[in-house]
Amino acid sequence: MQRIVNVEQAEAWNGPEGRHWADHAHQWDAVSGELNEPLLAAAGISPTDRVLDLGCGNGQTTRLAARRARDGYALGVDLSGPMLETARAHAVADGLTNVRFEQGDVQVHPFPPDEFDVALSRGGLTFFADPVAAFTTIAHALRPGGRLAFTCARDIDEQQWFTVFTTALVGRVPRTDPRAAYEPGMFSLADPERIDDMLTTAGFHNITITGVDPTMTYGRDAADATRLVLGSGPARALLDNGDRHAATRARHALATALSTYEHPDGVQLRGAFWLVTAVTIPTINDSAADRNATAGPATTRTH
Repeated sequence: MQRIVNVEQAEAWNGPEGRHWADHAHQWDAVSGELNEPLLAAAGISPTDRVLDLGCGNGQTTRLAARRARDGYALGVDLSGPMLETARAHAVADGLTNVRFEQGDVQVHPFPPDEFDVALSRGGLTFFADPVAAFTTIAHALRPGGRLAFTCARDIDEQQWFTVFTTALVGRVPRTDPRAAYEPGMFSLADPERIDDMLTTAGFHNITITGVDPTMTYGRDAADATRLVLGSGPARALLDNGDRHAATRARHALATALSTYEHPDGVQLRGAFWLVTAVTIPTINDSAADRNATAGPATTRTH
């Protein structure tokens, strides 16, 4: 692996957290699965495109992109060695020959300049210590007029899943320090104005930010969903106080709460995300058609 600046993230995703997500790849893919179609549609992948999947995790979106870019290819990049092992195994099992994976820190990864037509990410761009530097790296990896599409979580108070989990585990929804919105983490891109400012600074234009509200399926039933959630890093952190009785009570409380959301298709809770698209600034030699295709307001927001 090349240079790493997001050291804490690398330690987490190459430790128990990364192993947990790798071992439960199908379940975590089901959690975010309803984001796939909006994300891929926004990316507009053509058969010959060269696609970069950022923070690709277990590689589901990389494989989906590779199928669309059947005469091109898809590269998935992630910090997590365990998840990339899973991604490679799934690509081989699917018989895909136009997909590959690299371990690296996207913020400083030495991508070849102007190499990719499209970059996409399903929730993988919120953990950078310096997000402007990361988006600048991505912009340089895209050709002039290249497309970026990604999803990221909206505010905590819009997330039904977060409210249900934290209320069951700690008895309340934790209050958030406004300063935490600027620290690496799942909700670091919740502010659409911040997204717009960072992308503009990094060299993107024609930015659109649209709300999407997926149904997130956490398991076959409450017991299955409880095991998945309690194996994740945030839940372990909440319960890691050495009190086994308290942990048992919390596990029972979570299972009870999740039973309310059992449906024939599994335990389902609402999520709230932004779907963001942007375009790198074309060169002066781009065709008039390309310039016309990218003309319009700099930012469009749909809530």
